[in-house]
Amino acid sequence: MATASPSPYYVTPSPQPPSDLALFSEKTRTTPFWRRRRVVFIGVVSLIIVVLVVILPVYFEVIRPKHSSDSAASGGVRGSGGNGSGGNGGGPSSNPSSPSGAITGGDGSKIITENGTTFIYNNPFGGFWVQDPADPFNNNAQPNSWTSPLNTSWRWGVDTIYGVNLGGWLVTEPFITPALYQKYPGTARDEFTLSQAMRADTANGGIGQMEEHYKTFITEQDIAEIAGAGLNFLRIPIAFWAIETWEGEPYLERTSWTYFLKVLGWARKYGLRICLDLHAVPGSQNGYNHSGKLAGPNFLVGNMGIANAQRTLYYIRILVEFISQPEYRDLIPIFGIVNEPLVAAIGKDAITSFLLQAHTMIREITGFGQGNGPFIAIHNGFQPVSFWEDFLEGSDRIMMDQHPYFAFGGVNTDPITTDAEDGQPGGDWPSQACNTWMPATDRSRATFGVTIAGEFSSAPNDCGLFINGVPGGSSNPQCPEYVNYQNYDQAMKQGLRNFLAASADAFGDWFYWTWKIDPDIDGTIGAPTWSYKLGLENGWIEPDPRVYVGKCAELGIQRGNQFDGTYKPWQVGSETSTIAPESTVQFPWPPTAMNKIDVPVTLLPTYTSTGSVITLLRKPSRARRVVRRLVWMGGLILRIREVGLLQLLDVHILMSTLRPLTLCRLRLVLDLDIPTLDDASPMLVVTNDFWTRNLKLEDLHGYGYLCYFYYSHSYGQFS
Repeated sequence: MATASPSPYYVTPSPQPPSDLALFSEKTRTTPFWRRRRVVFIGVVSLIIVVLVVILPVYFEVIRPKHSSDSAASGGVRGSGGNGSGGNGGGPSSNPSSPSGAITGGDGSKIITENGTTFIYNNPFGGFWVQDPADPFNNNAQPNSWTSPLNTSWRWGVDTIYGVNLGGWLVTEPFITPALYQKYPGTARDEFTLSQAMRADTANGGIGQMEEHYKTFITEQDIAEIAGAGLNFLRIPIAFWAIETWEGEPYLERTSWTYFLKVLGWARKYGLRICLDLHAVPGSQNGYNHSGKLAGPNFLVGNMGIANAQRTLYYIRILVEFISQPEYRDLIPIFGIVNEPLVAAIGKDAITSFLLQAHTMIREITGFGQGNGPFIAIHNGFQPVSFWEDFLEGSDRIMMDQHPYFAFGGVNTDPITTDAEDGQPGGDWPSQACNTWMPATDRSRATFGVTIAGEFSSAPNDCGLFINGVPGGSSNPQCPEYVNYQNYDQAMKQGLRNFLAASADAFGDWFYWTWKIDPDIDGTIGAPTWSYKLGLENGWIEPDPRVYVGKCAELGIQRGNQFDGTYKPWQVGSETSTIAPESTVQFPWPPTAMNKIDVPVTLLPTYTSTGSVITLLRKPSRARRVVRRLVWMGGLILRIREVGLLQLLDVHILMSTLRPLTLCRLRLVLDLDIPTLDDASPMLVVTNDFWTRNLKLEDLHGYGYLCYFYYSHSYGQFS
């Protein structure tokens, strides 16, 4: 069995300390009465000091700022343009991201990014940003006037998703980031082979080239532009290697998680909600290049199918635990747990067993009902609506994710520049979109529940560099006119615009694929009809997505009565329900049968987790593996026994307050009363709001500051 890569943060455990009783009894036997009084006096004084430095900072650093931010929020603070003059939250230096120190601003406000560059926030739709350093999880921002702020509940069937994908960023694809792949011709075809090629190319930065891509492909300005384009949701693909890699997997481990955390902060600042999309899982769920590896699928298929699925469940658990925290659950209301599984290869029973097991595990973590964790988005696996009718009825908040494309349905040379039924360019493409996708979407809403289009584009065909992979190519004779976007005339732009409008109207809730396409090595964007950003800039995508609503009716295609606009209560979590027990009997986990296996299912390799579950941290949200801490200070012993006694806030305040205070020479003794794992050593972490430092125990002996600490023996923990 492969094992998780070791954490770089292990330190040698401290020798086992003496017990409390031994320390107290030794002093009781040998210390004279006057010295005992002195020890008691010092202990009492020390206790008073500790209490003061905890209570006072709680008031001044938390309660008071929180009260101020709440007051500002209740007062309806909004930016009014300029440099973000709406509320400075405590003076001109309160927010370094604004020239005036403002904590909110609207159209025309100036933004300073983390690297010092600046841009102007353009938002003509009443959107405003909020960034309050004293309240980093503030959810008051709105991307536009028709989208409620993050601190309110999304109303399914009432509110509309106008979304875009950040494809090709944290999971690369050749057609989105062609220059990365063109650098290694004949070698790089997917992120697996690209990573291998980068690692071998140490002269040009090695695998560090991937992080450079993360840094530059999506920035805060992109997120601000998305909000300014009238959109309200992001779908963000990530891969399992954002968490860890195993031996033989060349991907850049964990680094993408750092950038995912950045985009969470930017999305919160501009009021955008997020659909998290697990885009690549171990073994590949479909064998396509965007799953990380052009091989397989080996997820729920083949001899390693169960092991890879178990490993996937493990990563789903880790992600769910993170996004279900109070700080993130309103920001990330949707989690797509496996992108585009190839159900034709996997089989209905096997995928149902997996999805049922995932649902059970997720709801055990989050609880049931609205507000308790995200919607669970499952992809239709390229199967028709009828395949999923009444699927796992009674489940808690699952939604159907469809990815409708005409581009991969074979060669179709119908012109897009001729007039459609409404007298506008688009040819037959707009009516095809309405007639094909609107009835299917409405039927899915009626028979399954909430249904979204997690991906679609303006492209009616597969024209474009690497659209069909590396080396790619298309047999469509119209490709030159679609690829040369610099020469689009008004009929071409209007035709693409009307095709997009009809598609979006048919779906109702949608995410465009994708926000941007990078230039190739010659500086040319080779797949222009897939870039929302490029379409906005060049006129074939509307600056206001609301104008798409009603396009099908303009073409004379009316929405039927399959779905009345109201979901069943259990589908949206307004009342709790359970999946019928017979489903568990019919679809056990692991599945009883699988495709392409050489031995009975019971003999297939399985994955067993032998260590603690990895915890994904932004700044450590709490000491997850806290054991007893023993601090001996001037004869005073303070023992904290329970995990929940001090939460994140207390830990950070204690550290930020006490670290500069020289109180006494401090002796620290750790009581390591939980056995460590064979492959993990104890780790001591000292934290505050802005820093995380890993220390060896001997570093603290004779340390001139009073330090708060926690002991952890969970490996793989990182911030």
